[in-house]
Amino acid sequence: MAWRSCAALLRLSGEDVLRSSARGGRWSHGIQQRCGFRKVSKKPESKKAEEELAPPHAEASEVAPQRRTPAPQVEHRAPLRSHRAFGRLVRPLVFTVGFTGCCFGSAAVWQYESLKSRVQSYFNEVRADWLEKLRPQKRGDVRKEVNQWWNSLSEGQRTVTGIIAANAIVFCCWRVPSLQRSMMKYFTSNPASKTRCSPMLLSTFSHFSFFHLAANMYVLWSFSSSAVSMLGREQFMAVYLSAGVVSTFFSYACKTATGRFGPSLGASGAIMTVLAAVCTKMPEAKLAIIFLPMFTFTAANALKAIIAMDTAGVVLGWKFFDHAAHLGGALFGVWYILFGHELIWKNREPFVKLWHDLRTGGSGGGGADGGGAV
Repeated sequence: MAWRSCAALLRLSGEDVLRSSARGGRWSHGIQQRCGFRKVSKKPESKKAEEELAPPHAEASEVAPQRRTPAPQVEHRAPLRSHRAFGRLVRPLVFTVGFTGCCFGSAAVWQYESLKSRVQSYFNEVRADWLEKLRPQKRGDVRKEVNQWWNSLSEGQRTVTGIIAANAIVFCCWRVPSLQRSMMKYFTSNPASKTRCSPMLLSTFSHFSFFHLAANMYVLWSFSSSAVSMLGREQFMAVYLSAGVVSTFFSYACKTATGRFGPSLGASGAIMTVLAAVCTKMPEAKLAIIFLPMFTFTAANALKAIIAMDTAGVVLGWKFFDHAAHLGGALFGVWYILFGHELIWKNREPFVKLWHDLRTGGSGGGGADGGGAV
């Protein structure tokens, strides 16, 4: 197996002090067979006559396998020459568009419901504080300690805690031998597989190596405060989940075009979107490699370097990372900050109004109430 990973850890310094990491690699969890063949033992003299009488193509068939490229790539190169190979991308494309629309629609409804219940939750919190003062305090209460820790986190850190927990659960599932077949089928993305749509999302939460998981989750945790404060938790979740599917589809397209098939997994496609969005929104923020704090550079230059490296990886066919997923995620993050926010999120009001009318039975008082964090 060839595992592909990367974690270049960055931190924001100066006025925007954020200890951050540049990127966590999306590992191409590829199964590649090396061209190793055992030396053929000498045949008995009785079989020499049969070999001499055999047609010429029989001898060529023994030599041919020794010159084969790794099995996963050769196996799927023939269909690439027909239009059927690109036809396999139709369903993933429809899934990408549909899932992205559902993510932003759900985020708009989520924000509407949050704003609607904010007043009621305020009165509930006042009553809870009053009861807490009357209730005798318990020392060593674990629940209280957990609540204090949770309240000490920023909104961005609380938002990504569920994502990190989901990744940890999937990581543990990889350690169960009886689940290996299902994990390979549904939690690794490969355009040559029969199951192509659901792994586009599930592989975003899938890590086989602990270092891969730790690096990606550290990057996500580091950039979460900036990203959520910039987008709001509802919009952030929509962008993150959509980015996982979009980056995987970009990887599908590049693998199909080049014929370099193989399963991939990891959250770095979505994390690259978060990284690119923050760097695009704050291009003058100072970044530094965490182990080399004396070397600083702007977020804009760091983003350009990352995009250039992943572009070179796609063009030159570097196999250590899934560069196509990295590049797709970064480009989606840049596009969303420059155009997508205006095109999608700021035009959500008609949809929210429709949801309001459906929820209230068309009574219509009060408007859509669709504002919120931008």
